[in-house]
Amino acid sequence: MQAQILTPAAALVLWSIVMLFWMAGTRLPALKQLGGLGKAKPGGRGQDLEGVLPDEINWKAHNYAHLMEQPTLFYATVAILAIMGAGALDVALAWTYVVLRIVHSVWQSTVNRVPVRFSLFLLSTLCLAALALRALGATLGHG
Repeated sequence: MQAQILTPAAALVLWSIVMLFWMAGTRLPALKQLGGLGKAKPGGRGQDLEGVLPDEINWKAHNYAHLMEQPTLFYATVAILAIMGAGALDVALAWTYVVLRIVHSVWQSTVNRVPVRFSLFLLSTLCLAALALRALGATLGHG
């Protein structure tokens, strides 16, 4: 099971790259309509585009940033379980987390209604909490 739990983590990494391309694929054409990157102020950051680009364009960037936040805990947890010995429940929880994060990404990037987005986030967080508890349990007494 050790290798099997790494597959959902690899899938989430790949999904994060998909989101990066989706973000760029919507932001760059929108920026071109505003005069292109050459008009960007020196040292400008993606956050500077808030209020400049339409919200629907920025939603992809918001989600990409979210994929760089909480999932880092997921990757660490998956690594711990892979090292210590993941079971079938761990793999199922990891896949559930990844599927919920992908659905969350698509929802936030297209519809972005907060009650549904929050529910998806909460459910994925509960999966992550269960994985973290299982990782802690797997490491207790090993030393």
